[in-house]
Amino acid sequence: MRILTQNQEGRAQHAPEMAGMAALGESGFTVARSEFQAVGIDLADGLRLLSTGAFDMATIQVGSVAKDDPFLEGIDLIGVSTNMTDLKAAVDAYRDVFNARLGEKFGVQAAAIWPFGPQVFLCNAEMSSLADLDGLKVRSFTASMSTLLENLGATPVTLSFPEVYPALQRGVASCGVTSPTSSNTGKWPEVTTHLYPLSVSGSIQSHMVNLEWLNGLSDAERAAFETAMSDMETALWELAINTNDTAQSCSTGGECPEGGLYTSYDMTLVPVTDDDKAKVAEISVSAVLPEWAAKCEASYPGCKAIWNETVGATRGLSLE
Repeated sequence: MRILTQNQEGRAQHAPEMAGMAALGESGFTVARSEFQAVGIDLADGLRLLSTGAFDMATIQVGSVAKDDPFLEGIDLIGVSTNMTDLKAAVDAYRDVFNARLGEKFGVQAAAIWPFGPQVFLCNAEMSSLADLDGLKVRSFTASMSTLLENLGATPVTLSFPEVYPALQRGVASCGVTSPTSSNTGKWPEVTTHLYPLSVSGSIQSHMVNLEWLNGLSDAERAAFETAMSDMETALWELAINTNDTAQSCSTGGECPEGGLYTSYDMTLVPVTDDDKAKVAEISVSAVLPEWAAKCEASYPGCKAIWNETVGATRGLSLE
């Protein structure tokens, strides 16, 4: 079983994924694991490589591959599900239609769907509110995130996660968006000074599997595979829900367990304002959703109705 993954040692998601791989090994699967960074593959190309059968399974950052099909990003559009409870409900509502589209267009299926955690702002410039992003270059990794940033007066700079640290260090970007967990383990506090914990999405990831490979399994093998993936998904959701407060505390000079996964830093923690929460919600409704809907409908007629009946119904939103 050839697996392509983005979860490197030292990142919080590595341990749950490795436990999942160990469970597969105990069930009789031979697992050959490669990492995107180590083999020089761009994260945005993962879905296409999986679709061709170059790998049997890959961890996919859904927003990064949505250029291949905008419908995929509908699972986690900016400003729609800004906490893990709402996001879990949205993912569960979208799961079946998400998999149907993946199977139809790419010949793959999402075996596990999970978030990195609340996507917040880290900047190497003074920041007290979203208004301070005006005129700055800010790292983005999804189309809807770029729409939000543009509506805040910022210039989105599309960068994969490994590119962000040097970009912040060299001034290519002044701010970046990621989870407290990922930013701490990725050492972003070494090159940023302010953390603004306003969540705009959850950065949905998925362990996707090639359907031809999956359908070639025996009934017993498929049951073992699905159990391992379900258990891993549960563990990764628990991680996203339970560890970001610890990571944020470590990054901003608060309590930080010694000998743990996270490093202690002394960033400035900026209080989130209600006005900024309302601003993100307003931009989501007035700009993010209409722009996404137009692109999605153009490539997949009926897309808006599907979203309205799934994520939209769960979150109390409707695309006209």
